[in-house]
Amino acid sequence: MNEIYRVNGVSSVFPHELVWVYISVFGKSGCDCNGLVYEFVHNQYIAETNPNVNRDRDDSWCILVCMTKATVQKITALCKRRGFVFPSSEIYGGWEAAYDFGPLGAEVLRNLRNLWWTEFVHRQQNIVGLDSAIISHPRVWEASGHVESFADVMVEDLVNHKRYRADHLIAEALPAVSADGLSPAELDEIIQKNKIVSPNGNPLSKARYFNNLVEVEIGTLEDAKSKAYLRGETCQPIFYNFELVRRSMRLKLPFGIAQIGKAFRNEIKVGPYFFRTREFEQMELEMYVNPKEAQGYFENFKTWSKAWLMSLGINEENIRLRDQEFKERAHYNKIATDIEYNFPFGWKEFQGIHYRGDWDLKRHGEFSGSDFTYKDESSGETFIPHVVEYSIGLNRLMLVLLFDAYWEDGERVVLRLHPKLAPYKVAVFPLVQNKPDLVNKAQEVYTLLKSRVAVAWDDRGNIGKRYLSQDEIGTPYCVTIDYQTLEDNTVTVRNRDTTEQVRVEIADLAKTFEDCA
Repeated sequence: MNEIYRVNGVSSVFPHELVWVYISVFGKSGCDCNGLVYEFVHNQYIAETNPNVNRDRDDSWCILVCMTKATVQKITALCKRRGFVFPSSEIYGGWEAAYDFGPLGAEVLRNLRNLWWTEFVHRQQNIVGLDSAIISHPRVWEASGHVESFADVMVEDLVNHKRYRADHLIAEALPAVSADGLSPAELDEIIQKNKIVSPNGNPLSKARYFNNLVEVEIGTLEDAKSKAYLRGETCQPIFYNFELVRRSMRLKLPFGIAQIGKAFRNEIKVGPYFFRTREFEQMELEMYVNPKEAQGYFENFKTWSKAWLMSLGINEENIRLRDQEFKERAHYNKIATDIEYNFPFGWKEFQGIHYRGDWDLKRHGEFSGSDFTYKDESSGETFIPHVVEYSIGLNRLMLVLLFDAYWEDGERVVLRLHPKLAPYKVAVFPLVQNKPDLVNKAQEVYTLLKSRVAVAWDDRGNIGKRYLSQDEIGTPYCVTIDYQTLEDNTVTVRNRDTTEQVRVEIADLAKTFEDCA
């Protein structure tokens, strides 16, 4: 899709995915914009008038500079180069859809976990935490419906035998057609009618279900091993531990149980990047409520969720809430709302708010023989509690933040991460590394700050390159110890986003950065 922009009265077409900024007009006779030409220079698109102009003369010309948005390729390269995310097992050729979070990525994930836990557990009077086993009794997944229903519909390339999700192939070939929730027979009909083939142009097999649970074998003897499953979601232990948590913590409805942890799904189609992988981390909260109050909690969770996302600095224009249609919903959901982000590859869900009803407690009660009925002390009413769920993919949230924070203008790349999310809050530099007095003073400042916030140290290269290096990883502030520091005990503090520099007394530095902690 292209958009038309007018420059000095002349219409010109520019790529929709680029953000164009009119900079200035040079010369003595105005700007004649007839016959725009496009060049790719220093990772920027440049539009110039008068393509035959001799730039050594004082002819008039204008420049349009674009600040390109983040792409998957740019984010992937940045994350690997700067230590956010690495391809797993790279020395062995890598492994499909497996990623290791490097030193800086680990810091961002830790910051997100802590912020989420603080907001949704520590600040709430009636919400507690859980850290459950990854491998549980196989009956858990039979009761939850995952063994029976946790499946995608797949098709196979009949030549190279690669497998694909049928609904994804249809969506790529027919963007206007929604294939969510359709049966294999219905998907086959669409594929045949529209002559859809594999990405390699080969015919496809009949559609069939493919279970997403990851099976494992437990036991030491070959003939006595038992089949089990890696958990497909982190919420099931919250359900089967309902009574244990309620009694041990003396909780009354409404109350919630939260968990952060790994989940595993044998996805047919993975990517882009680490958006969809077979191993991922979830942050989930299950709220147990009176059925009469469930709808109110569902609406409140939507408001609460969006407000927390906005507190992370995400651009509100890139977020939307979308109610799922009936055919999209999982087997346990009565109502479901997806929170989606506008990625370069389209609007994609990274969080869900679900009203699960009493499905989970009823099923675990039936399969285990346990009684999960609850008696309300004030009304005397007896019922099985209903569940309102908050579920967010931690890895996907990190990807959202990387795309949303990425900014470049041709001179520098900046990750405009919220200070509370940045891997390092402050970087400390001696102006030069070969002056012991400056280095020693910088070490004093580093020691002062590191007990309060995450601090980076860098004494390599010139000061300009050090600033650019910290901008690229999202460090909000840089502190430079220079010759004036030795005279008056002040330092230069540079702001990442504005590049403005101010002098601050060393004694005031801790207070200056307290909002980053």
